[in-house]
Amino acid sequence: MKNPLSLKRGIQRWDLVFLIINSVIGAGIFALPAKVFALSGTYSILAFLVCAFVMMVLILVFAEVSSRFEQTGGPYLYVHKAFGSILAFVIGWLLMLTRLFSYATLINLMVLYLSFFSDSFNQPEVRVGMILLITALITYFNWIGIKNTAKVSNILTIAKLFPLLVFILVGLFFIDFENFKGGPVPSLNDFSAASLLLIFAFGGFEAGLVNSGEIVNPKKNLPFGLITAAAVIAGIYILIQVISIGTLPDLASSDKPLADAATGFMGWWGGVFITIGAVISILGTLNVQILSGSRLPFALSEEDQLPKIFGKIHPKFATPYISLLFFSGLVAFVAIFWGFMNSLAVSVISRLLLYALVCASLIKLRKNQPPSDKFFKIRYGNQMAIAGILLTIWLLSGTQAEEIIDTFIWTGAGLVIFMIHSLTKKKG
Repeated sequence: MKNPLSLKRGIQRWDLVFLIINSVIGAGIFALPAKVFALSGTYSILAFLVCAFVMMVLILVFAEVSSRFEQTGGPYLYVHKAFGSILAFVIGWLLMLTRLFSYATLINLMVLYLSFFSDSFNQPEVRVGMILLITALITYFNWIGIKNTAKVSNILTIAKLFPLLVFILVGLFFIDFENFKGGPVPSLNDFSAASLLLIFAFGGFEAGLVNSGEIVNPKKNLPFGLITAAAVIAGIYILIQVISIGTLPDLASSDKPLADAATGFMGWWGGVFITIGAVISILGTLNVQILSGSRLPFALSEEDQLPKIFGKIHPKFATPYISLLFFSGLVAFVAIFWGFMNSLAVSVISRLLLYALVCASLIKLRKNQPPSDKFFKIRYGNQMAIAGILLTIWLLSGTQAEEIIDTFIWTGAGLVIFMIHSLTKKKG
């Protein structure tokens, strides 16, 4: 029997743009300029451009595929329609892994940034308390309705963009062009590793697609939101790398490059300003991780791939409250007990596997569904999808074997849950 309650469409066009920006711009851009520079020197600007190109290819593919659907679930639904229930469950599980491990990575980074103000944040009990408190607050705002969540997301997006734009605008006047001279050409392995790192900074746009069932006119607004947000993010990231190289001679050895660069050309308060911006930025991304991640058990339940209890909707707030509580508890657990680098690796690999499968879905959907004016269509779509698959394979070639094994172990755990649920249904 169909649930008489349904999710509300409260996410408008520009809410979606802010949601995607909020999902993508997290902590990565506050740390990765130094790590990428250490691998590829001034060629790191090229690494940013290459990664922006890769992500734009993927985003265009996602824009067409997403315009064919209106329900909650995002990439899970796309693969379900194209390849059936088993691969769809794998995608849904990978989506949940990216949210889980991205959240664990980011919230631990947030506590590290807070230690700038006090060493007490390095204490284990304070760290655990902060993880639980922040997760509880974000869960509350997600509990009380999608419109409230969208408002919080918009506020946090503006708050995170402001310090980055100030960093760019002020930094432009302090660039030393001598810093861009010379340097050895990086090896292909180092350049590939730098590009792989940037996937963490550029990835996450798929999070906004999961909430299709809560987006106003998703077939038109999803392509607009994806492409607009991608253009803004790429421009900001490339300018930040230029400013970082041009104003911080010791960029390769910096743990907090934006804060160190800002301290150099704006003084101590500049460093404080950027640190506060980093904390706000991470908070905004954590909000999106729970918003999108909590809809995944709901979407799997709707397709009868998880127990029906996850499909329950709050009678007053129209939010999937059981799915929300389950996911929030899970992310808090993983954040407390899982290591930072392991979280980062599993998140990036899961994301790349997800991107490749959605690219394959476009080819299958174009074959199975006749052309229509009802959805967005990109030129040379099949070729773009093939290029997306090849580019994700290239990026995966830069990963370590043990990291891939960890990801497959987690994926296998999901398939065990899927099989147990399938057997339980048959016996019932």
